[in-house]
Amino acid sequence: MAKAIVGIIGGSGVYDLPGLEGVREERIVTPWGEPSDALRFGEIGGAKAVFLPRHGRGHALSPSGINYRANIDAMKRAGVTDLVSVSACGSFREDFPPGHFVLVDQYVDRTFARESSFFGNGCVAHVSMARPVSPALVARVEAAARAEGIACARGGTYVCMEGPQFSSLAESLTYKGLGYDVIGMTAMPEAKLAREAEMSYATIAMVTDFDCWRPGHDAVDVASVIKVVHENAGKAARLLARLLRDFPDEHEPCPAGSDRALDTALITPPAARDPALLAKLDAIIARVTKAG
Repeated sequence: MAKAIVGIIGGSGVYDLPGLEGVREERIVTPWGEPSDALRFGEIGGAKAVFLPRHGRGHALSPSGINYRANIDAMKRAGVTDLVSVSACGSFREDFPPGHFVLVDQYVDRTFARESSFFGNGCVAHVSMARPVSPALVARVEAAARAEGIACARGGTYVCMEGPQFSSLAESLTYKGLGYDVIGMTAMPEAKLAREAEMSYATIAMVTDFDCWRPGHDAVDVASVIKVVHENAGKAARLLARLLRDFPDEHEPCPAGSDRALDTALITPPAARDPALLAKLDAIIARVTKAG
């Protein structure tokens, strides 16, 4: 079994990982461009962790301006086996109020202006996204939340909009009517790319607002969101510290098959693969090319 290395991608308000010891920073070069920021390596409770602020320190990157491929590729090159994404979101449910955390297990991708795959012409792959999160990793996040007394629901559908604007009322009512649970701007294509990179993945969706469907809550504004973001950030820091303190030394195989997602995904035969694209994919497909 592989040594467990936990990657943490921090969303709005989560720009650091308090308690990280023996910290060193490294800017990892990727063939997909620059990640959002330097990666921070360290340990909590003996568990190795790698932290990356999704929007960069200072929140300089918009949801559509994030280089998701570079971020995931950098995490892969850092040896990350288990990736936890922390994201602010709006809620479509009364029982998921601001301050509540949701460990989603499904995603609906409504983005349209982002590169969503490492693969393409010259090396085609189709990974399964039927079960997009790792149940084992989610169970560990849930246990950490319970241990810290943090209100947390397991299961739910996260619809990812393009942004950066908030929803119109018609959009909000539509998504609520379709039975979606939360809405955000960053889980996609991050979850897809993590699956292509064969990493266990989980999202901690931190509710900041009720979007605009709820009477009396018909306008989401940055000031009100930021207030809850700061409150959530402290809870997220406690949850992540507990998760790392209790994390096993060895990576647990993913019941959803993320560890071997490429076994049945590559459709382009070796002789027809584009060498230039393969060179960019070196970190992503190393396991399957070595096995072949």
